[in-house]
Parts: sequence; C-alpha cells; structure tokens
Amino acid sequence: MGIALATAVIAVLGTLLGSIVSGLFQHKSADRTERVARGQELRRDQLEAVTALATAISDHRRAMWMRGDAKLKGGTQARIEELRGESHMTRSAVTRPLVALRILVTDQTVRAAADRMVTVTYAMRNAYESTAVLTEAREAAKVAHDDFVDVAGAFLEQTAR
Repeated sequence: MGIALATAVIAVLGTLLGSIVSGLFQHKSADRTERVARGQELRRDQLEAVTALATAISDHRRAMWMRGDAKLKGGTQARIEELRGESHMTRSAVTRPLVALRILVTDQTVRAAADRMVTVTYAMRNAYESTAVLTEAREAAKVAHDDFVDVAGAFLEQTAR
C-alpha cells in the first residue's frame, strides 16, 4: 500500500509540475505575442506620422509657392488673400503630424531632419523677392523633404528588424 501511495503522490506531483511548466511556457508565449503586436502597432503609427508630416509639408510648400508666385506676378489682392488663407491652413495642418512624430519617434536624427524640413519650408515666406529666389527656396524645401523621407525610412527599416 505504501508503494502505491508513493507512486500516486509522485504521479500527482509530476502532473502538477507539468501543468506549471506548461502554464509558464504559455504565459511567455502570450507575452511575446503581445510585445510583437505592440511593436507592430508602434511602427504603423510611426509610419503614419512620417507620412502625414511629409504630406502636410508638401501641401504647405505648394501653397507657399502659389502665394509667392501670385504676389510676384501681380495677382489681384483678393487672389493673394485667398492664397494667404490657404497657406495659413496648410501651415496649421503641419502641427498635428509634427506633434505625433515627436511623441512616437525618439530618434534624434529623424527629429532633426523633420525640424529642418519644416524650417526650410516655412522660410519660403521670406523668399518673395523674385521668382529665382522663390524657386531656390522651393528647391531647398524639396531637398529637405526628401532628406527627411530618407532618414525616416532608414529609421523605420532599422526598427523593423
């Protein structure tokens, strides 16, 4: 009887130990799955912030070009005011994705490229001296935009691994 009882106790302990080990493995697996899902969600949000900022700044660059071009070509005051209002709206539209990028992307290289892109694009408002100066400012803004996209793309590629 003693041997049968010892065998039963060992069997019960083995079963309990197996359940505990199995539960630990399941818990670790669930944690890993959750971490991967959070990482994918963060990456998706980062990509959205980068894309939204690049799009908003492109819209603002276009609006600033049109405003400056109209002013340089002697557009009517009504048209210049209309374009001024549009450029104010596009500038305002830059704020949300810029804030999202600053919250979601802590990489200083990406942030610096974003700041440069925004600063160079905003500086177009000071380039209404001539078409050549305005064109030069627009080209500088395009280069800063492309640099930002390249830097952000490299960051996102690196974090995907």
